[in-house]
Amino acid sequence: MGWWEFIAAYAAFFLSHAVPVRPRTKGRIAALVRRGGFTLAYSALSIAVLAWLISAAGRAPFVPLWDWAPWHPHLVLTLMLAVSLIVALTLGRPNPFSFGGPDAGFDPTHPGILRFMRHPLLVALALWAGAHMLANGDLAHVILFGGFAGFAILGQFLIDRRRRRQMGGIWDAARAALRDAPWLHAPCRWPELVFRVAAGISAFYALIMLHPHLFGVSPLP
Repeated sequence: MGWWEFIAAYAAFFLSHAVPVRPRTKGRIAALVRRGGFTLAYSALSIAVLAWLISAAGRAPFVPLWDWAPWHPHLVLTLMLAVSLIVALTLGRPNPFSFGGPDAGFDPTHPGILRFMRHPLLVALALWAGAHMLANGDLAHVILFGGFAGFAILGQFLIDRRRRRQMGGIWDAARAALRDAPWLHAPCRWPELVFRVAAGISAFYALIMLHPHLFGVSPLP
């Protein structure tokens, strides 16, 4: 289908992430399937559309923009290890500045990874997208992963603006506390820290092993 399937998949991806989460639409759907059902259905829809978008990019006409280089896999693997560790250190942790974790229980004097990035999941998404854009180097995948990277970067500014409006002076006080927090400290208790780092490394290894089966390409040099 040439570019048309890729365009359709791209449009479906953004519509599926924009329309269902609008307050009125989400309220109507949640009233029919309840909140847990909405989360499950929305997650399934997001995964399905994302899988279609990635496969459509692979079927789009191949228009090379840069050549593959031997150092590309090494940089991509390094970035993906960072992505895995960022996600592992972030999931479930309190974060009043962004999304992906509860607000309650956040200690600005021991912010963990938030000392370096307020939106770790969006940083991880930007690194993931940039790494895969470099690894592919053709027009369709540059549009695909470049769009994800742009969304992740722009999203940080949009969330900052929204959270600052919602939190008022608390946002400025918490930001000031972040700047004064110690640079070197454990982001959580040591048993939890060891578990999270081990989980991140395990996820990184699992992604390497599953990548050829899921996408038909080995990420190893």
